[in-house]
This record gives sequence, structure tokens and C-alpha cells, in this order.
Amino acid sequence: MEEKNYTGAVPESLEGSRIDATSVKELSSVEEAVAFFGVVRERLLDINHWHERTTNLLAKFQLCDVYGDPVEGPAREGLLVRIDIPGPGTEVADGFDWVRIEEVKEYQSEEVQSIAIRVRPTEAPQKADESPTAGSPTAHFYSKDSTSTFTVTREHTKVTAAVYDRNIEANKESATLLDKVRNAVTGFAGRTVFSKIQWQVLADGLLIVDLPD
Repeated sequence: MEEKNYTGAVPESLEGSRIDATSVKELSSVEEAVAFFGVVRERLLDINHWHERTTNLLAKFQLCDVYGDPVEGPAREGLLVRIDIPGPGTEVADGFDWVRIEEVKEYQSEEVQSIAIRVRPTEAPQKADESPTAGSPTAHFYSKDSTSTFTVTREHTKVTAAVYDRNIEANKESATLLDKVRNAVTGFAGRTVFSKIQWQVLADGLLIVDLPD
């Protein structure tokens, strides 16, 4: 399916792998589609409750501030997302994977509404009372050049939820041998299972019409 990149937030894929997960809902009128887009837009921004709004989404996502402390509310540029996936986690980040929200962008025209959230793997956060550590390794099974962009788009009466992974490569810069092995294995599984299947589950779940909000 054609990439929905009205916001320009989805980067070009130059190296590594790319994965698309897309789900589409056709509404009976423009008015219904506009209203439904508003609902799904809020669901997309509500990252803390993604796992509650879908079925079989194995990972749990938590918005955090720059110190790794949980925060409530919608996704915002600069916040971190702590990811808890099944299986062994990173030693450097106490079992979690971390990404930073680097862009939240919207587009609107007469026929189109779209919102995108782009995240990128980052280092584990440090507490406010800790001394900064230079050159901290990326705390994620993907490299820091990889991105995931989550989008919701309305085109006339059609609403599309999609996730676009771009420039996917396994993280090889981990500080410990255990993390290097874990990231190599999880990075391969991520490309073949986690990203494709889990992102499809998320895209489908965002578009469930009768889901309580």
C-alpha cells in the first residue's frame, strides 16, 4: 500500500530493512470519517494505553521524561518511551528498550488530515542526581539510525493507521557482550516478528470502531 507521508515525518530508507504495517477503515460519510479520525488521533497520542487498546500487543509502552520518570498525557517531542518487550531485556537499561520522540507533526487540507509520531532508539535515561555519562550506548535492539513512524491519516472517507520502520539495523554498539548477543538476536526477531506482527496488531487496534475510550 502507498506510504501515507503527508506530514513528511517518514524518512527515506537508505540502509538496512524497512517494514510497513497498515490498517484501513472506510466510513460512510466525510463527517463520520472526520469524527473517527479525531478519536483515532487521540488513541495514537495516548502511548501509555496502546497495550490496552489492542489485542495480542506483547510490548508495553510508557511515556517518560528525560530522567526516565513516567509521565501522563499525550506524546510530545522530546519525551522518551520506555518499551518492555517479552524476553531478556538490555543489561545497560535494566531490562528495557528506549526511544526518543523526535517529531510529532500534523498536516491538514480540505480532503486530508494526518498526524505522525517519529521515534528513534536512544540511550537509557539518567536520573537527575546522576553524573552525565559521555558516549552511553543505545539502549535498544535497533541502531540509532533506525526509526519508527506511527501515523493516522484521513483521506476523504477513509482512515488509515500505519507504522513505518525505516533504516532498520541491529544495534552493535552495546557496552556488554550479553547485550550485544541479545540485540543481535532480538534485532533479527524484531525485523521478522516484533515489528511486522506487533505493529500490524497496533494499527488494527487503533481502528477498532466500538472500542471504549
